[in-house]
Amino acid sequence: LPFSRTRKVLAEFGTLYQQQYGLALFNKVRFEIEGTGGPQSQLLHRKVPLEGRSIFSGAVYQYLEENKKWRIRFLFIPDSYNIECFESKQAHDRGQQPKGVISCAGYKVLTSMDEYLELLNNSLPGVKAKAGGPPFPNSATQFPLLLWHPYTRHYCFCVLTEKEHNKWMAVFQDCIRHANNGLPEDNKVQTPAFTDSVRLYRQHHEQYGTWDMMCGRPPQILANLVMETLVPELRNLIGPRLKGKLYQRQRNWMLILDAVYHQVLCQTQAQYEALVQVSYSGQPQLESSIRTDMDQIITSKEHVTSKIRALVQPKAEQLLKDSVEPDITFILEALMEPTSRGFAEVRDLFFRELTDMSNNIQNDGSREKLGEHMEKVSMLAYHPVKMQSCYDKVEQMNLEGLQQKFDVSSPSVFIQRAQILMREQMDNTVYTFEHLLHQSLSDQEGDEVPKIIQRCLDRVMKKYDYDSSTVRKKFFKEALLQIIIPYMLKQLNPSCAQELPRFRELIFEDFSRFILVENIFEEVVLQSAMKDIMLAVREAAVQRKHNLYRDSMILAQSDPNLHMLEENPPIDWAASYGPQDEGGTGDSAELWRRRRQVVSMILLDDWRHLQNESCMEVPGVDGIREEEEESKEEDKAEEEEDDDQNSDPSPVPDPSPEPGSSPTKSPDSVHEIRGLINPMLEVLVPVSELNNPVLTNGLVLQGEEPKSRHIQDDYSKALLNRLLQKEGEPPAWGSVRQAESRLSAGSGQQEAESERFSGTAMQFAVHQQDDSGFQSPVSEGLEDEGQAITAARKVQPVALDPESVMVTFESGDEESELDPISNV
Repeated sequence: LPFSRTRKVLAEFGTLYQQQYGLALFNKVRFEIEGTGGPQSQLLHRKVPLEGRSIFSGAVYQYLEENKKWRIRFLFIPDSYNIECFESKQAHDRGQQPKGVISCAGYKVLTSMDEYLELLNNSLPGVKAKAGGPPFPNSATQFPLLLWHPYTRHYCFCVLTEKEHNKWMAVFQDCIRHANNGLPEDNKVQTPAFTDSVRLYRQHHEQYGTWDMMCGRPPQILANLVMETLVPELRNLIGPRLKGKLYQRQRNWMLILDAVYHQVLCQTQAQYEALVQVSYSGQPQLESSIRTDMDQIITSKEHVTSKIRALVQPKAEQLLKDSVEPDITFILEALMEPTSRGFAEVRDLFFRELTDMSNNIQNDGSREKLGEHMEKVSMLAYHPVKMQSCYDKVEQMNLEGLQQKFDVSSPSVFIQRAQILMREQMDNTVYTFEHLLHQSLSDQEGDEVPKIIQRCLDRVMKKYDYDSSTVRKKFFKEALLQIIIPYMLKQLNPSCAQELPRFRELIFEDFSRFILVENIFEEVVLQSAMKDIMLAVREAAVQRKHNLYRDSMILAQSDPNLHMLEENPPIDWAASYGPQDEGGTGDSAELWRRRRQVVSMILLDDWRHLQNESCMEVPGVDGIREEEEESKEEDKAEEEEDDDQNSDPSPVPDPSPEPGSSPTKSPDSVHEIRGLINPMLEVLVPVSELNNPVLTNGLVLQGEEPKSRHIQDDYSKALLNRLLQKEGEPPAWGSVRQAESRLSAGSGQQEAESERFSGTAMQFAVHQQDDSGFQSPVSEGLEDEGQAITAARKVQPVALDPESVMVTFESGDEESELDPISNV
């Protein structure tokens, strides 16, 4: 079913794409010839914003579906905004490949388990099953972060503190915002051809309006297009056949969707690349025909447009008057109010940062201080935590009441677009200020730096006000068109669709690749609505509360010398004003290197102990309840309920273990399995520090051997008897008895054995280290814990004959109550 559905969708899409490719190529060539452009930007544009930078990195808890456990993982977010998952920071620093890479296109960040479970229940509605626990154990901390996608795998993280939670949430939202930004606009042929083809495909299937899943790369968008129609069919086909409790069915449903989505994505990737290759190979011939017959194509298109306008325009104007004009003012106000507040917050944030920098330079005007501040300011637009206050203003956008009439699924499309524009404006403002400041510092070295900063700030603020007004007015027009035009097309299509085919007869066959009747129909509808939209935006610009310039105020070439600086290479503040540390070493160089990450890490007071792990101290996972334990408890509770209902009045003995005993658990580490096969016994005895100096590596100095180095027969027997009385009879009782007898029998040979081993340095640790490179997650951190316990009790491991010791017992929690002789 997925393969046939994907092939059917891509076949229809491919036909539309080839048609739209020729039209997009014609529009590109015509634009190059006629050159109709808008107002010129006053701010400079950075070409490569995040070159040599990373966004954020740190350690979090991640729930692993493979073993159904929470584990600590190191996340690294480069300038591509993809989330790379590593087992540890050391693995990342060594250049190892990440265990997984998350492309955030189409995801949502959730901060509560209830919200996640609600979306999960909506993805598989109408399922009647016995309620169980969530599809994974409870969050390891009270600060969860969940990445939810309607078609593919979900990711579950959690962090320790609220401050770290806010940072990661802002970073994840920025990754999603970047991935959902749409296709690159610098490709003037493929991008419009693709977007128009997707829009026309959905309109052919009666799906008008905005689409939240129009995000990611073209293969991802096509996969979303296939899954939009495939998921309901799979739900009806597979949903009734899922077995088990509710959470088990939901988990199985997620795994099925993820497998189907990746299968569809592989198909769309291959077929889209083949489609683009075929279209690109025929582009030179099409472009030659366009440039040769440009005048004839334009004349023919205008003739067909006049015929279609005579049919469509009266109906479109009547529809505008009756159903659209009354709502234009309300829609525009709903868009302008939060967007204007967001851009005003961008202006205030930039002003505050530069004012603080000027005050700090006034107090400490050193060269390194200026470079340090400018290094931070240069990445202000890409700092999601600092920009969050600006983004929150736009999050208040509310289009309630318009979603049903105008088929607007949610305001998230417009919110994310406005936030991207705000980030671009902030980056343009910062980049312009950088060049002005660098030029002024070079030309006016005698002036005070704070005065230079203030003059540059005043110039940049005026340019920002003009550009932000231009960007906002363009955004309002595009948003109104995205809301109104699909509604008008949906209303006009039934009455005009039957009349459109006859206009194809007016087009020459040679020009049929560049003149499409369906696109002309949409252009006529757009031109009919544009007049009312322009009027509404023009009237809104008069109101002072939105801080918009009037259209009559156009600044053209107001600062030509400034735009010449745009061709200069980016300013490296680290090289020009950074710390002059010889050899690039030392604390100053290390701090400067850390500033290459946009979002700074949270460092505790003892940060030097954590710098190799993460930005936060992440505790061990021994105290986290795993899913197997929870499922066992649920099954046990259900069995007890059934026993209570079906049991007779006579009492039944409780088969549960005693409170002091631990449940039997299968070994899940290499050390435990080896311990069952070859048991070992490690005995710790008190050693006098005066007579037996101990090295830092745990060895006892050779020389005059103290008497305590050798275990006597009576002492060994007493120690083993006390140990076995404390621990109870273990499963390897026979091995213990053999060890005891061998210790007794070998007392006469110990002097010879000690001479044989005197030349070899032996060290016994609390836990044996495996050289296979594998370490069970259950035993993470036990080695350090054992070393700390040994140091606290001031006991020294004794070197024993390996043939005499074969069993290992680990002490329990009551170990601290024993005397030094019985510590094991």
